[in-house]
Amino acid sequence: MSTPLRVYEVGGCVRDALLGRPVHDRDWVVVGATPQDLLDAGYRPVGKDFPVFLHPQTHEEYALARTERKTAPGYHGFAFHAAPEVTLEQDLARRDLTINAMARAADGTLVDPFGGQRDLAARVLRHVGPAFAEDPVRILRIARFAARLADFTVADETVALMQQMVQAGEVDALVPERVWQELARGLMEARPSRMIEVLRDCGALARVLPELDALWGVPQRADYHPEVDTGVHMLMVIDMAAAIDAPLPARWAALLHDLGKGTTPADVLPKHIGHEMRSVDLARRVCERLRVPADCRDAALLAAREHGNIHRSLDFDAAAVMRLLERCDALRRPALLDHVLDACEADHRGRAGLQDRPYPQRARLLTALDAARAVDAGAVVAALPGERKDDGDRIARAVHQARVAAVREVLNANGGAAPPAG
Repeated sequence: MSTPLRVYEVGGCVRDALLGRPVHDRDWVVVGATPQDLLDAGYRPVGKDFPVFLHPQTHEEYALARTERKTAPGYHGFAFHAAPEVTLEQDLARRDLTINAMARAADGTLVDPFGGQRDLAARVLRHVGPAFAEDPVRILRIARFAARLADFTVADETVALMQQMVQAGEVDALVPERVWQELARGLMEARPSRMIEVLRDCGALARVLPELDALWGVPQRADYHPEVDTGVHMLMVIDMAAAIDAPLPARWAALLHDLGKGTTPADVLPKHIGHEMRSVDLARRVCERLRVPADCRDAALLAAREHGNIHRSLDFDAAAVMRLLERCDALRRPALLDHVLDACEADHRGRAGLQDRPYPQRARLLTALDAARAVDAGAVVAALPGERKDDGDRIARAVHQARVAAVREVLNANGGAAPPAG
């Protein structure tokens, strides 16, 4: 090839650099070239639907400039066209948001045909053009960006377009795996509540998570929940989960732990007696529908079932604490308990005016778990009378009792509480 490749940095790396945020991954567009041109330059092809190549040294992705055309409902229904005559502006025009539709040339020149730099300064998330409506994944993406860029607002015209897309049924064409992928990424941002708010504002939440959407307008007892509205409480909980840097399984559990409150009969409100098991059933339905990974599913179901008991566990004696740990499968799966405790702490502190309250339940239960796990089951069995060593039920009871005794000892040594931190 006689002329060098015309290469531009594009998308999120340009946006983040202008925002002064760390740039972790760089994406590149090549203009005026053919696939053979890149092959001749040593690039390795990896794209299936359109030409994407890996740089021979950096292994970063380089895509040929392309356009796309809607051919069927949903986000799979696109035909792509990559050719040397496709311009950089045509490539940028197919992107979702103006702040993601900028490019930078090798000499540092910014290419910004749709006002992305202006919208960065104004802290606005705005769609590039009418083609935004062709891809329902973009609704989830813009909600996720709202969680990442929490001080940005969504442009009124973009909200209106998203609402039209929802009403047209585009969101219903999304496959579960993609919904989960975007929700999971949004939950791991600094302000996950913004994602839920944006989805609710455009009506998409009622389509992808109707069980969650049902929480708004449902009252709770003001003496426990000064914020009263269950939906508002849930937003505070997931933001608190982010504030304590909880991992994804804990954040997912925090999001789903109170779903049962959306089905509490109106004549018993604002009490929510029995909401835990209703929450389990609804959380299981959500996890099955979205094909949620097992660690996130298990944390959500356990938190839904046991969060009330964990909150009350400061009043539990050693036997009750041990039964709770066994129901949580904590001796075999301590990491699962960690996730659930994160969700419970976020639930406890995710209340209006109570965000700084401590959560001593965590330390007390973990102290008890350490004591129970330290019990030598083999020594317990060896101490049994000979005729009982083959009795599985007797062995299980003896080990359980030894663990209760160990828990009682450590709790009594600390006045029934956990030892001080540090």
